[in-house]
Amino acid sequence: MENTKIVEILFPEFCNLYGDISNMKYLKECIPNANFIQTSFNEEPTFVKNDVNMIYMGPMTENMQEKVIKKLSQYKERIQELINKNVVFLITGNAIEIFGKYIENEDGSRIEALGMFDIYAKRNMMKRHNSMFIGKYEDTEIVGFKSQFTLCYGNNENCYFAEVEKGIGLNEQSKLEGIQKNNFIATYVIGPILILNPEFTKKILEKMGIQNPSIAFEEDVMAAYKQRLKELKKL
Repeated sequence: MENTKIVEILFPEFCNLYGDISNMKYLKECIPNANFIQTSFNEEPTFVKNDVNMIYMGPMTENMQEKVIKKLSQYKERIQELINKNVVFLITGNAIEIFGKYIENEDGSRIEALGMFDIYAKRNMMKRHNSMFIGKYEDTEIVGFKSQFTLCYGNNENCYFAEVEKGIGLNEQSKLEGIQKNNFIATYVIGPILILNPEFTKKILEKMGIQNPSIAFEEDVMAAYKQRLKELKKL
């Protein structure tokens, strides 16, 4: 019998924009015997002193980004250690920016971020970018959406998540979306990504050490995925 998997959800009371917390609601349906820990902002994350199998953090307000950077900066070495140990991270929406070098405001001022990846974000609060997305991740096509006041810049050539087929990458000139290093995956794609992409969800479960994973409502979510992919390709 496999060991109980531990999934830590960081700051769900704040990092839950666009309904992306449903990623974790769906994952609970896929692995009902796992231990899901919801860590509030005022608590010390479980991953600091304990091993976990997966860490999830979703999109948040711009004001909350600054607080999360300050909170996680004290655990930067531990986060790097977990990435090196192939712990699964799924970071969605603008949470990706927490792990870059900095976030630049419209007036040129900068919010220093964790600096773990060679990317930086530029905010434009008067212009929201909205688009549909199709991209290739390994042998799987990822579908989803983007809705953001920021675009990212920098070099993710050797650590991108997905190659764009439709839509944009880190920015409107990029064809490379998100960040991946070992089992750390950070992407602007929302939707929620796990519900929209059943084959990707299986890959996440495999990365967590679950052999031959099955997913909840598989027949229905696969049918919806194929239909959505077909429709997005027509646009």
